[in-house]
Amino acid sequence: MPIEFTVSAIIPASPKAIYDAWLDSDGHTKMTGSPAHATAKVGDSFAAWDGYISGKNLELEPGKRIVQSWRATSYKESDSDSVIEVAFEPVESGTKVTLAHTNVPDEQTSHEPGWVSHYFEPMKKHFGQ
Repeated sequence: MPIEFTVSAIIPASPKAIYDAWLDSDGHTKMTGSPAHATAKVGDSFAAWDGYISGKNLELEPGKRIVQSWRATSYKESDSDSVIEVAFEPVESGTKVTLAHTNVPDEQTSHEPGWVSHYFEPMKKHFGQ
């Protein structure tokens, strides 16, 4: 049975800066420290972590929200794509980034701590904390 979870962190940057970096190949690569291909167009495909992750942009609200299908190479062929929704909320010290990950295959429990170690921590360093 698929799982879902939500993680969040305060990133020391504006919502626009984080949103723009997430949807730009060079920006995403610098933000995470791992090769990525990304665009800011609904329907376009993306890849992150040197191809370990792939998916499509499903919904985009500039500076506010990103919804993407999300699939790791470790998913079984029979697994459906998972979905991430990333919301950006301005706060005094930067942006509260809240990520909801749904339809995650139940054997992929490493995804939740992975968002912290592979995204939020590198993002804090990249944006200057």
